[in-house]
Amino acid sequence: MSNRFKPKFSIKKGDSVVVIAGDDKDVKKPRIVLEVFPDAARVLVEGVNIVTKHTKPSAQNTKGGIVKKEAPIHISNVMLWDGKQATKVKRTRETGKLVRVSKKSGQPVK
Repeated sequence: MSNRFKPKFSIKKGDSVVVIAGDDKDVKKPRIVLEVFPDAARVLVEGVNIVTKHTKPSAQNTKGGIVKKEAPIHISNVMLWDGKQATKVKRTRETGKLVRVSKKSGQPVK
């Protein structure tokens, strides 16, 4: 993706989000973002989109076998959690810094 039109997402690592679409949809259960992949527009959310990976025995993993791990989901399928509800985010400038603000409550996002 070119740097000229690189998208700016409102979700960051460590945020609480709810999954609003897909197999793991649960609008009332907040989860933590583990990693954000801005180039692919995907996020890694704990406990969501669990896949099984078959591994061969190696020096680190002498047994091998089946490992369950999270896979990234598209960023449009999650929404920021603001304490008690899912919300959209707007950016405002406060004392020279851009701050993410919840559209529903009007409070800054931590």
